Amino acid sequence: MINRDPETNFEALWQTFRDRYPFFALRNVDWQEQYETFRPRVTRATGDAELFDILCQMLEALNDGHVELKARIGEGGTTRSFTAEKQPRFYREFTDREIKDLFKTTEKTLAAHGFARPEETEAWLLRYGRSPTIGYLRILELEGVGKQKLTAALDKIAQDFADLEGFIIDIRDCPGGDDHVAIAIINRFCDAKRTAFHRKTKIGPGEDDFTPLKTWHIEPEGDTQFTGPIVVLSCDSVFSGGEAFALAIKELPHVTLIGEHTNGIFSYTLDKKLPNGWAYCLSYQVYLSADMVCYEGKGVPVDIELLNTKADIEAGVDPLIIRALDVLRSPVVS
Repeated sequence: MINRDPETNFEALWQTFRDRYPFFALRNVDWQEQYETFRPRVTRATGDAELFDILCQMLEALNDGHVELKARIGEGGTTRSFTAEKQPRFYREFTDREIKDLFKTTEKTLAAHGFARPEETEAWLLRYGRSPTIGYLRILELEGVGKQKLTAALDKIAQDFADLEGFIIDIRDCPGGDDHVAIAIINRFCDAKRTAFHRKTKIGPGEDDFTPLKTWHIEPEGDTQFTGPIVVLSCDSVFSGGEAFALAIKELPHVTLIGEHTNGIFSYTLDKKLPNGWAYCLSYQVYLSADMVCYEGKGVPVDIELLNTKADIEAGVDPLIIRALDVLRSPVVS
């Protein structure tokens, strides 16, 4: 049953975050203080549009891309949506169209160095191409593919492993997806069983109200694995499952990360509805690296920092590809 009382809806949202959101201290937000600031502004007479604005102002301080609110304002009104995140640098630099142009520049740069054009595999989210000695795999995202098709695509790519001396895995602008998909891909590049990451879930209002820590592993999978030098390309518009991918693959000793740190929102989203029917979501899980470091709010760091800019499109050269090739062709991966 729909309950449109604004006070009831404010309380419901505030309490859910109090109980399930694990990052108030990390994001330097006093949630009780937020209550004392914003609760007096909500009365039984508060309209939908005003309530939406108040809730957004309260949530904005979290600067978390997994904190979202969507509402239909008024009877048959327009839909409004809000995300509590400052825009990533990559999106400030590139429009949607320019992102497509950047990856055309990537393909142009690869072609200039003897690569075939990356083509869609049986798993639509993987694009693969190679030169005589180096493979290139772009991961568009990490969900929306069945296990059978993913396995078939990885098996086909693995047929080239014996010919290759190096590999580039491009996760730039990956919006995320499922951890098990990320691990299934990494396993094809894994030399031994290793800890990928740990995770715990917030389940109550207390600081220590978490589920027990659960550990994920990566380990060799398939008939053959590529365990030569690998470069992973990253930027700050890599989110969620893409970040879990970066967190896990960096545990491999033969991997170098180039580009920019990931975004810093690792958790799956907890999807909820307010009593009035408005939809919202929040982060509710803490991811920790194999050595128990939390990169929430900071992102997985890179070994070599190098940023794409619009000038790369104008120049027709992707400097991250050039640097990756330099690293892979050097005697020792730095």
